[in-house]
Amino acid sequence: MKILKFGGTSVANAQNIKLVLDIVNTKAKENKLVVVVSALSKVTDLLHQASIKAANNDESYKEIVAEIEKKHLDALKALIPVSEQSGLLSHIKRIINHLETLLEGCFLLGELSNRTTDTILSFGEVLSSYIIAEALKQNLKNSGYKDSRELIKTNNNFGKAAVNFEISDKLIADYFATNESQVVIMPGFIASSLDGINTTLGRGGSDYTAAIIAGALNANDLEIWTDVNGMFTANPKIVKQAQPIATISYQEAMELSHFGAKVLYPPTIQPVLRKNIPILIKNTFEPEAEGTYISNKVTSQINPVKGISHIEHITLITLEGPGMIGVAGSSKRLFEVLSQVNINVIFITQASSEHSICIGILNSDAETAELAINKAFEVEISQNKIDPCIVEKNLCIIALVGENMKNHQGLSGRMFSTLGKNNVNIRAIAQGASERNISAVINERDVKKALNTLHETFFEENTKQLNLFVMGVGNVGEKFIEQIHQQKKYLKENLKINLRVIALSNSRKMYFDEEGISLKDWKSLVENGEKSDSDTFISKVKALNLRNSIFVDITANDSVSKTYDQYLKQNIAVVTCNKIACSSAYYNYKNLKNLSRQFKAPFLFETNVGAGLPIIDTVKHLVASGDKINKIQAVLSGSLNFIFNNFSDTYSFHDVVKEAGVQGFTEPDPKIDLSGVDVARKILILIRESGYQMEIEDIKNNSFLPIECMSTTNNDAFFKSLITYKSHFENLLAEAKSKESRLKFVATFENGKASVGLEFIPKESPFYNLEGKDNIVQFYTDRYIDQPLLIKGAGAGAAVTASGIFADVIRIGNI
Repeated sequence: MKILKFGGTSVANAQNIKLVLDIVNTKAKENKLVVVVSALSKVTDLLHQASIKAANNDESYKEIVAEIEKKHLDALKALIPVSEQSGLLSHIKRIINHLETLLEGCFLLGELSNRTTDTILSFGEVLSSYIIAEALKQNLKNSGYKDSRELIKTNNNFGKAAVNFEISDKLIADYFATNESQVVIMPGFIASSLDGINTTLGRGGSDYTAAIIAGALNANDLEIWTDVNGMFTANPKIVKQAQPIATISYQEAMELSHFGAKVLYPPTIQPVLRKNIPILIKNTFEPEAEGTYISNKVTSQINPVKGISHIEHITLITLEGPGMIGVAGSSKRLFEVLSQVNINVIFITQASSEHSICIGILNSDAETAELAINKAFEVEISQNKIDPCIVEKNLCIIALVGENMKNHQGLSGRMFSTLGKNNVNIRAIAQGASERNISAVINERDVKKALNTLHETFFEENTKQLNLFVMGVGNVGEKFIEQIHQQKKYLKENLKINLRVIALSNSRKMYFDEEGISLKDWKSLVENGEKSDSDTFISKVKALNLRNSIFVDITANDSVSKTYDQYLKQNIAVVTCNKIACSSAYYNYKNLKNLSRQFKAPFLFETNVGAGLPIIDTVKHLVASGDKINKIQAVLSGSLNFIFNNFSDTYSFHDVVKEAGVQGFTEPDPKIDLSGVDVARKILILIRESGYQMEIEDIKNNSFLPIECMSTTNNDAFFKSLITYKSHFENLLAEAKSKESRLKFVATFENGKASVGLEFIPKESPFYNLEGKDNIVQFYTDRYIDQPLLIKGAGAGAAVTASGIFADVIRIGNI
């Protein structure tokens, strides 16, 4: 004999019930069946709402009853031929009338007892099982119906009654010993006490009903039919990459179900475990899917972790004080108090010093527990031997589960390291001696990040998902998005990095998509997005709280650079080509570096100097390896190098500066480049990264621009001034020719002093043949004394700058 149970979504409506009937009819050809069904989807919630409203003298409960009645009548009419509906419809209405009478009593009395609640909630399964049984008879005449309340007997603990297995097993066995039906439909969830009063087995108790019957009948197996393809490695609604688990042991299934795996009600395993009856979890809507097979076999596999689960809405209560140390019975008193007020303890941990005991309970029990504990220990509290209990709400328990975890070292370390890297604070830890479960209490707002991060670590072949929040999608930003789109598949397959762009923003609009923005049409999405606002952008990034988040700044905006600390404090990495932050006041630069270390959030800015060239990275390696940088000489402005390489007798200074802007080599305000400010910022960053403290004001700027050019207030006026002072620039060019030199804007650092300015470079200098928009840097160090370490290459342009930003993002992916 097989026992099948169908959950609420499987019998949500007539369409779904037809799928259930197809499965039952197919399986009934080979086996006798007992089919346990839940209430129609959401009906139990509606019954609960109606009872609360009635007890609160809210007449709108009648509207809910009308909705429940319509739901069942619609299902019956769709499943039963019209010629046979009359008597069945009358029966449904009689049941509804009974429900209305009970609710009217609650309304008149203004109260709702646990006993009455159980009776009201039982109507969901009574109605659904009756309709399904009658629908089955249309095609399978040798089928019947049995009310579970006649076979399953419990105590009077209304709401979650305890089953009397000795009596129930005998009643079940005796009934089915003489029953000839090929299929018997039974309602789940409901039972009755020994004196015949309605009881329920707890929310999700239909699974339990099926398991009780399976155990009593020594069934071949128990099939739980639901709306997912078995138990998953994590909640698939939270972790999109979660995978079905093919096989799992009873103990592992119990651990996962206890920790929130909603596909299986935790007590379900007990009745079948003692009889060694396997459980198969199947999907009503994909019956061909393999599902999850639960048995007493522990399968050996490479990954010792079978699943990651969680319980939300947890409160931690801590009882501590010197009066607990060495005092026998403190724990006993604590748990007795909680038992007396019927509070279930979900999580326990105690310090070996005996100074404190920490327990986890549901948020809904927190107030009751706090009052009861403080009252029980009021004498010790008044004597300052024990502190009033500490209550911390809105937490969550996450758990790694696996039977083979005990045979593998380092799992706890990997778990806590993974959470720590993503700034998930652990409030408490518990691990049993069986090592089948490692549990940790975290803030509820971090649960999505924690589950996804852990799943990534233990189940996704170390594929790391990076979530990018990009501000600034102009020339460089556009190239950056193109490169991500082009390389996304390669990164996932070869570097195990899964890149997702979650947000894009320009100066006018911004667009967010938690599931990742489609990069095929990102421009139209941004254009139709909401108004751009830096504060709102930051708030949304924080609220999403995604793992491995990276803020990418592709602007030259001062106000944006001032937000980096807010991201770093939230463990959000910052990648930027914006030089303002690292060339601002030294204390701000150091603060950002310190925040990066403190909150384990990378702060990378390779493109601040040399676009895509590995200049800053080289400095970091030199310093880290113990070398000392004594002197730096560099041409650090690709735009200025482009300008002076192309400036000639036939190509005016004005025209070549214009062309540099068109090519995207200069900043939007070209004065930033031509004034030397941009180069000063770059050499300052190199100096600071080399280990020296310096401010931008300490750098001597030998500007070649006339004061009048520098005094202009907009680009139009600036370009006019270049025409006005045409002869000034021509004289510089002529002087360079007379000296057989070339004009280069050079940055120098030596003996603690720094300067930037236009220089006449002789032919023997390595700077002389620097073409196009190239940069060059020479480092003289303790190790590179006579011949400097030289880095040379393209130092400007949207594509190379974007590639440098991209490289920084990949660096974070490889951390």
